Amino acid sequence: MEMRHAGRLLVECLEVLGAKHVFGVPGESYLSVLDGMFQSPVTFVNSRNEGGAGFMAAAYGKLTGQPGLCFVTRGPGATNASIGVHTAMQDSSPMILFVGQIETTAREREVFQEVDYRAFFGNLAKWATEIEHVERIPEIVSRAWSTALSGRPGPVVVALPENVLAADTDVAPIARAPALPAPSPSSDTVGEIRTALEKAARPVILIGGSGWTSTGKDALARFADGADIPVITAFRFQDLHDNTLDTFAGEAGVGMLPEVRETLANSDLVLALNVRFGEMTTDNYALFDLPDMRQTLIHAHPSSAEIGKIYQPDIAVQSCPNALAHALAEVPLKASRSGWRRAARQRYEATFDLPILPGPVNMVEVVRHLQDRLDDDAILANGAGNFSIWHSKYFRYGAGHRLLAPQSGAMGYGLPAAIMAKIVHPERQVVCLAGDGDFQMNCPELGTAMQMGAAPVILVLNNRSYGTIRMHQERRFPFRVSGTALANPDFTSLAQAYGMLGETVERTSDFAPAFERALASPAGALLEIPIATEALTPHVTIADLREAPN
Repeated sequence: MEMRHAGRLLVECLEVLGAKHVFGVPGESYLSVLDGMFQSPVTFVNSRNEGGAGFMAAAYGKLTGQPGLCFVTRGPGATNASIGVHTAMQDSSPMILFVGQIETTAREREVFQEVDYRAFFGNLAKWATEIEHVERIPEIVSRAWSTALSGRPGPVVVALPENVLAADTDVAPIARAPALPAPSPSSDTVGEIRTALEKAARPVILIGGSGWTSTGKDALARFADGADIPVITAFRFQDLHDNTLDTFAGEAGVGMLPEVRETLANSDLVLALNVRFGEMTTDNYALFDLPDMRQTLIHAHPSSAEIGKIYQPDIAVQSCPNALAHALAEVPLKASRSGWRRAARQRYEATFDLPILPGPVNMVEVVRHLQDRLDDDAILANGAGNFSIWHSKYFRYGAGHRLLAPQSGAMGYGLPAAIMAKIVHPERQVVCLAGDGDFQMNCPELGTAMQMGAAPVILVLNNRSYGTIRMHQERRFPFRVSGTALANPDFTSLAQAYGMLGETVERTSDFAPAFERALASPAGALLEIPIATEALTPHVTIADLREAPN
């Protein structure tokens, strides 16, 4: 190999791994890497804040199943990006954060922007390390890639000392992407699962996590249909099972609908596939008895560390979800429970009977129009807030739809995720739904969209409030409003300043034509939708909370 600096060696390794995009904010601490990307097929997506770049990388991992790559500078750059690392961890999304680092010769002097990244990211990431010798770049990059993807996928942090990156080297890059085994169930285990399911009168399949393939999801759908078992998705994973199928029975997520809770609570067996049993999916751990469920629990996960972590399973299966779904689908299950499955579906269907809330725009009609107008492979994205209930609970995700939403409850995720999705899939419709507070967390990323030619459609639901916090405030301290009101800019003018179409939807009847113009805009669009502050959720108003008994 010819001599070149180590920054170029690092980029060569990423090229071998098949990297197409990296997200970041440039910094002097990794100039050699930036130089290594000169005329490289890897595209550097120049974000406006490291937090936005971190979100893009985390969402990339969720969308593609491959590690999202993020490059930031040391100190403030890394700490800004930490929100993306935390989000990727909670989402079980593969990600690698590369951080420019001080020179190895200056450690522990508290030099400019010095941080110990092993300590800082130790509890946020699957693995945090630092490359101290040029010769180890291929080894550590390969391991970082494997670690991000193996077991329960998640984020890895790699610190890059400036003097290491600048050193000349003739070390060869990695030869190929690491080969990762996909754990699969034994035939005996599959037999145990079948026996337990045949004995159950009211089983439920609960699915979530990352690593699913389209064929794996199809296999699960065939199995659930043949076995007459309702399927419920974990928090913000409702795109894993076609919502139009008779087997889909809802999402077990934040603000869990009572109809979905009833199905889970009344079940006698839970087949949990790829689920880590987070707080939202278990209704703050009140839904199932701890640590032993009343229901028979079959818990399958590719990481043994997740099995038995919260609930003790009756049957433990270390397997990737696709392998187990295919194994279960191979032989029809001898059981009949169509009444139970129909009742679960009917409960889910009943959730669509929504009241008309105060305000100029009826969000029921907005969601219905999105359902009718969006393509079968549209991508929806959101951050955190009560606004997300509308499409989380009342949009029916088909087999080709994707949802990019943070299990971490991080505000500001939706816009960077949507921009990333439009960069990766410019041919697909991408819609970001955001609250006014949520949108303003990362609205400067509109500059990234403009620079990259990405054209998402952004719906800003503006209630001039941190609505979720206002809801809790009114529940605990009615009439005592403090710190939750927002004075907002003109969102449409802001969008126009970035070259996008910007419009305000004043009435329900205005939405459909405005959305058509938004979809047709080559530069993307932002539609501001005024929402009454009074309407806190699709079911609850401020007056309802104030009148409710404490």
